[in-house]
Order: sequence, then structure tokens, then C-alpha cells
Amino acid sequence: MAVTVGGDILSFCNKCKLALAHIVMSMKDQNTPHKVQCRTCQAQHAFKDPSAQKVKKVTGPKKEKKDKNHGIPVSELWQKELDKTVAKSKAYSIKVVFNKGDVIDHVQFGLGIVQKSAPDRIDVLFKTDIKTLVHNRT
Repeated sequence: MAVTVGGDILSFCNKCKLALAHIVMSMKDQNTPHKVQCRTCQAQHAFKDPSAQKVKKVTGPKKEKKDKNHGIPVSELWQKELDKTVAKSKAYSIKVVFNKGDVIDHVQFGLGIVQKSAPDRIDVLFKTDIKTLVHNRT
């Protein structure tokens, strides 16, 4: 079966991190797709042959990260910060404005405490790591 614009093809999606069904948006030549759109996340990107993608090597359990400033495990620092706060948690969304000390509930990372707040980014202390997240986006 020939590949044509508007047809379906299997391609690796960098956003979804999976080989998924895509729609062919444009062709390099008669047989080679150029641009595709993921049917799952709607992202448009260059065609990536899923058989050519490298398999990520699975490693052993992660070592507990330590906070650079305190030299103690992040999980202990997180617990101390969580014990100090009386604020109710807010569901994380990039549209919400967060301030230092706010407790957020992130879908993937769980409960976190905002350590630093800038106009468009926040540093959040989670149980396993400190993450920089975006906020205050309209």
C-alpha cells in the first residue's frame, strides 16, 4: 500500500515518546513522508521511522538527590517544609499564579512547595526533586 498525503502511517512521536498512528501532512518524494501529525497529541513534526529509534536502556534505581545548599536528601527537606506550612494545596495549572510558600498538587509529581517565584516560572520542591515549572500563562 502506497503512502500518500492524508494517509495514515506509524511514526515515532517525540511528544508522546511512543510509536503511534500519524497522518501524513507532506511528502519528500513519492515514497518518503516528510511531515506528519500525531493522531494522539496533534503535534506536527518530521516523520521518524519507529524501527530506527533507539531503545532507551533501563538502569537501576535512582540515587536520592541531595539539595545543593543543605547537603541533606531532598525528601527530608520536602518533609520539613511540608510540616512547616499550613497553606492548603492548589491544583497545578500553567494558568494559575503561584507565590513562594504555596503548596501545589501536581498530577505527576505530587505535593510540592514553591521555593522561588518569578513572573513566568517557579521552582518547586517535590519529594524526589526540585523542578522548575511554568505558571501565570494565559
